[in-house]
Amino acid sequence: MELQLLESKDNETSFVIKGINPVYANTIRRIATSEVPTMAIDEINFIKNDSALYDEIVAHRLGLVPLKTDLKSYNLKEECTCKGAGCAKCTLKLNINTKGPVTVYSHDIQSTDPKVKPVYDKMPITLLIKNQKLELEATAILGKGKTHAKFSPGRVFYRAYPSISITQSKIVNPEKYVKVCPQDVYETDGKTLKIKDLSACDLCNACVEIADDDSIKVSGSKSDFIFSMESFGQLSNKEILQESAKIFDAKLNEFSKKLKDSEESKITKIKKRIIRK
Repeated sequence: MELQLLESKDNETSFVIKGINPVYANTIRRIATSEVPTMAIDEINFIKNDSALYDEIVAHRLGLVPLKTDLKSYNLKEECTCKGAGCAKCTLKLNINTKGPVTVYSHDIQSTDPKVKPVYDKMPITLLIKNQKLELEATAILGKGKTHAKFSPGRVFYRAYPSISITQSKIVNPEKYVKVCPQDVYETDGKTLKIKDLSACDLCNACVEIADDDSIKVSGSKSDFIFSMESFGQLSNKEILQESAKIFDAKLNEFSKKLKDSEESKITKIKKRIIRK
């Protein structure tokens, strides 16, 4: 297996993984979006809410505020030494205490841990007019996207690495292929059609459809895949990928152990049957 970085900017990263299969590729995608844990507000105790929004709506908005996540300092509640009771190792306290007239934003969420705070400061929560007040205490925990979307660290998708074959002798008007491609894959000097950026091709086949014959053939690889990853901000794309690899290894080890235990159990049963006979 080989990994090659294509582009990385802000919260978006694209890379190629070579030498795998569609099952492996989809497993990486599912683990990254559903198994990598992040912090999110899970419980809220409203002390006072004079805003026009019901407690449930404010709670829903707060739950979807991405929080910077420190995976080294917190455990999943079900894996914590407190056995889910809730302690400093698996829970984090936050609060809001704001009085109007003001718009309450995510930066008004005060965290007891400076490492875990809202990723974006200007996410609106609610509006308070004169003398209205919003006071609450919240608890954030580590969770997984398969439990609730608020714990998902980002979006991940992949596509097969493209392969384009051009028969130059059959290309009559190269300009039309350059114009029809929505991903700007081609370029031309007026006589020949050239591939400018192969990895940009999304296999839409627009160039194939306008071809007079089989002058252009486009296909997708069955072993090489282009991944696009966009972090919501709780973790960096690098952290998401590294954590995905750790979780994948752990699952493979667990599966291997259960398979081994199952085989040993079968052998033991066979031996007992032989002894009885």
